[in-house]
Amino acid sequence: MEVGAVAAMRYVKDGIRAARLVMEHTGHTLLVGERASAFAISMGLPGPANLSSSESMEKWTNWKNNCCQPNFWKNVIPADGCGPYQPGDRGNTCSKDNWVGVIELKSTHVERHNHDTISMAVIDKVGHIAVGTSTNGATFKIPGRVGDGPIAGSSSYADNEVGACGATGDGDIMMRFLPCYQVVESMRLGMEPKLAAKDAISRIARKYPNFVGAVFAINRRGEHAGACHGWTFQYSVRTPGMDDVEIFTVIP
Repeated sequence: MEVGAVAAMRYVKDGIRAARLVMEHTGHTLLVGERASAFAISMGLPGPANLSSSESMEKWTNWKNNCCQPNFWKNVIPADGCGPYQPGDRGNTCSKDNWVGVIELKSTHVERHNHDTISMAVIDKVGHIAVGTSTNGATFKIPGRVGDGPIAGSSSYADNEVGACGATGDGDIMMRFLPCYQVVESMRLGMEPKLAAKDAISRIARKYPNFVGAVFAINRRGEHAGACHGWTFQYSVRTPGMDDVEIFTVIP
């Protein structure tokens, strides 16, 4: 039950390494913002560094020229501009004639082409289980937003006595359900990984039928499965006796 996490950490590339440093060298669980960056650099990680790429800058420029559409604001004015925003439901300032291919994506603009979460679980030869999740977050997110990546029990969870879980998808929705905690606790009560994963996803889908997300589950014996909603999900597995990973495809 050791946990370390960082969130909203800028100028440091190795987020998952910073999270491990929090776990191994502090009594805290989660560090955020510029102080998380300062901590990571003070502990020897490279930085501060400019993490922008030519591709990301081009994407951001096109988004700005497209009246900052799509975005995650709601019930604000201006409704279709770049802000600053105030509560309200009227006051468009950016003509739709200027929009260039406005994107309409379900589940608050989350899909596999703008999403980069990696979650991994490992069981060592004596049965110790570790799990970690790293992500750059949702494209066009509001500055300051924290998703499910650093939230223990949401994007990942593990217990040596039971097994582990990793998750990806619409973190703003999924973190409200702590799906990986649910998966591990369901397996603790005797559910096989496939049923535990499906149960966790179905709990979210009942409340948010348009959400996009997936989980994988693995018990301490190495039995694994996945479940998803709103997209086709793939995860990979490798054991010591395998020459390469095996990819498993999960259908909604």
